[in-house]
Amino acid sequence: MGESNLAYGTRRPMMGRDSGWLIGSDLVAIFLALVGQIFLTKALLTEDYGIYIVALDAFATFFLIIDLGLPTLIARDGANNVNKIWPSILRVYKLQLICSIPFIILAIISTPLIVEEWRESLNLLIICSLVALVHIASYAPRSGLRAAGQAKLEAGTKVIERMVTVLGYIILYSQGSSSVSSFALVFLLGAMIGLIAALGFSYMILKPISDNNSILSDSWLNNKTLLLQALPFAITLGVLPYVIRIEKFIIAGEVGVEAAALFHVAQLAWLAGLVVPQALRAALLPVLGENRNNLVKFQRSLERSLDLCLGILPIGLFSGAIIVYFLLPMAFPEQYIDGSLGASAVDLFMVLLFGWCLTLLSTPTYTALQAGRKPWNFTFLIAVVVIFATIIGYILIDWQASKSDGSGLYAGAIASSITSGFLLLMSIHLSSNWDLIRTRKYQIISTILISAIACYGLTNNSWIAISGIALFYFIPQAIQSISSTDEKLAEE
Repeated sequence: MGESNLAYGTRRPMMGRDSGWLIGSDLVAIFLALVGQIFLTKALLTEDYGIYIVALDAFATFFLIIDLGLPTLIARDGANNVNKIWPSILRVYKLQLICSIPFIILAIISTPLIVEEWRESLNLLIICSLVALVHIASYAPRSGLRAAGQAKLEAGTKVIERMVTVLGYIILYSQGSSSVSSFALVFLLGAMIGLIAALGFSYMILKPISDNNSILSDSWLNNKTLLLQALPFAITLGVLPYVIRIEKFIIAGEVGVEAAALFHVAQLAWLAGLVVPQALRAALLPVLGENRNNLVKFQRSLERSLDLCLGILPIGLFSGAIIVYFLLPMAFPEQYIDGSLGASAVDLFMVLLFGWCLTLLSTPTYTALQAGRKPWNFTFLIAVVVIFATIIGYILIDWQASKSDGSGLYAGAIASSITSGFLLLMSIHLSSNWDLIRTRKYQIISTILISAIACYGLTNNSWIAISGIALFYFIPQAIQSISSTDEKLAEE
């Protein structure tokens, strides 16, 4: 019976198939999130909107350490022991619950000290903190589904969550609500339904084949060993959010909350694009984890993931630019587009777009560090990148903000792209993949140069932006890499 259920309910993770599901669902989820942000910006005052997004980001950043890095280990180790994933999820929850207690107490004590007018925003702060905790709780079952080859179910939970949230936003907007706490409560409802869906799918697929043994690998022998093995990922997750949020935080401090809201709108489309490398990493991690003891298969997967990234890059580059250029002005209130807040969200996005290209190219080496035998190198990577982002962001934003609000905003976008370049170089170096880069150096160098020229042209509305068309050369080999990867894995 166990073998039958295992064969029916689970399957081997495959990069092409799983990344397709995750990318597709993330794009749908991000589209729904953008729709939700449109209604938020129309319903809320700019100051209220700014406080809301800063509170969400702050609690998400603070509580993320409760994740402990354990869902990452489930995704990495679960493919080889699918029947042990469900008890591993329960074990992760027990450890996370214990860990959450001191952080919740610390949040209760520190929030009044940091937020001057905390009494007026108490309801909002409580709801935003609960959103962060519910999201963290959803990571383990979603990682379990992905490791079991059911990325499509993980994808479904994300879409369900966003659909509920956006529907709630639309209902509140249609009723003329301008209460930021009401909109936050809807977000919490969506997150809870997403968690319930993830747990439900995991229970149905994984519980019937469970053998009540949570030892996925040697890393899971006891809680001490498990926490030590997960510690690099836990520390990484604790600081990782700063990589994409640090410029926003600095802008909020140096320029103001309204400028941070504008920068957030510019980042929305950029963050939408980041779901592509994030989905590729999520799909690649179980594949690399399964082959981490086989160097040949490990390197082969890296090469094919690089082919896939090169093929996706021009599609994301031009589709992102077109969508933002035409739809952002129609979707968001005028003050976010006309430059009255210091800059246009459209122009800021075009500056951020080059950073997206560099982040996408770092996907293979970034994931290799996660799946490799030296996880502390991954922690070191993120820590160094955060330090670099903080230094370069503060220097550029502080320098330019003294000139004008707009200059400070553009400095934040430039700092973000510079940080993405630093991430690419450091991930290559720490994963010891310079040989892979040397064998593909002409493709990689030409891709970076053409992307830079195209993004410069888009930023300045110049005809040289069409030079990016040359990047479509890589699409056929990307398609071939997907089919060959899945076919060979299926045969093996």
